[in-house]
Amino acid sequence: MPKTKLQNFIFTSMMAFLMVYAMICYNIAIATGGMTNQVFIMAFQEMIVMWPIAIILELFVVEKIAQSLTFRLVDSQADHLFHITIILCSMIVCLMCPMMSFIATFLFKNAGIHFIAVWLQTTVINFPMALGWQIFFAGPLIRKIFRQIFVNE
Repeated sequence: MPKTKLQNFIFTSMMAFLMVYAMICYNIAIATGGMTNQVFIMAFQEMIVMWPIAIILELFVVEKIAQSLTFRLVDSQADHLFHITIILCSMIVCLMCPMMSFIATFLFKNAGIHFIAVWLQTTVINFPMALGWQIFFAGPLIRKIFRQIFVNE
């Protein structure tokens, strides 16, 4: 959808914001025993660190790898745009979830000598939420907002 580097940065920033915020809320709710109104506020403390990291990872590491993996699986001429979009979103989650879980484990979990185990557990717990959130909520919403912002471009 984005046609320029600026549009790509805006799209990535919007998507990263919604994905990171939701995943931080999810992880805080798990850690505190459930979802409360306070979770929404607590999440902004981690957002300050995790949102820029997600943008940088997506723009400079994940984007090209995810596209490469996607176009190994689909034929850009024959496959429907919907299928390409779903596979690309899935590949991004497959790459971003372990990376962001690693960073969150390092920065916020105090895992100590159990770092690898806690990171793997965090990744496994986060993956279904991240994939579902991306495909069914964040992805469609951000693409719709992005199309409305850049309607004539």
